[in-house]
Amino acid sequence: MVTELFSLNGKVAMVTGGSRGIGRSIALAFSHAGAKIVVAATKKDLLDKVIGEIQREGGEGLAVRCDLNEDADTLNLITQALDHYGRLDILVNNAGVSPFVKKSEEVSKEEWEQVIRVNLTAPFLLSREAGKVMMKNNWGRIINIASVGGLVGFPRQIAYCVTKGGLLQMTRVLAVEWTQKYNITVNAIAPGYIATDLTEGMRASKKISENLLQRTPIRRFGESNEVISAALYFASEFSSYTTGTVLIVDGGWMAS
Repeated sequence: MVTELFSLNGKVAMVTGGSRGIGRSIALAFSHAGAKIVVAATKKDLLDKVIGEIQREGGEGLAVRCDLNEDADTLNLITQALDHYGRLDILVNNAGVSPFVKKSEEVSKEEWEQVIRVNLTAPFLLSREAGKVMMKNNWGRIINIASVGGLVGFPRQIAYCVTKGGLLQMTRVLAVEWTQKYNITVNAIAPGYIATDLTEGMRASKKISENLLQRTPIRRFGESNEVISAALYFASEFSSYTTGTVLIVDGGWMAS
């Protein structure tokens, strides 16, 4: 019974930012659970490595190079998934950027818009188009990878925090609109400080990393594979009564 509820057999799952870090871990986990995978990112060589891993373990996957700064590229993801598999059941909006750490008064309009496009506009466009597909099947799962930065303010990261907070609000609105009518659940995961490329600079600084770990009850950075259980829960039938919520995976950081 438990295994059946976690099974993703027959489902097609799309994971943006799926070439490394949290996205890669989720893509591999969903493949292990039986889903066919569409992974999207900017670097095709890294995507091909993920597909190679999936195939070596008996799974099936499609790599799509995509620049989420470009609306046409973003929308083409849905088209390619449908052309290849004929359906789309699960969307994981994982891709995100935090390219600068600046005082708010020093952030340029161009820098602001770059983060907004990737972290918020692209997930909206993908959710909108994927939602239309899921509506026809009367079943769907949308999982937004946000951040604890969407729940609290990080100094010198105004655009990042605003987009992650917006992603949480988008999660709630879509859940209210789509769950009862179309059986599409929409949920979010808010990771804390996970050992990925995005946190490499922080982890490299002894002062910053010590301060972060001192506030983290588990006293270590998380691993990308530790987000898997939350994603698999939201993607599977186990979460059939859960929508519009955010699951914090932060080692206790928000509690301290």
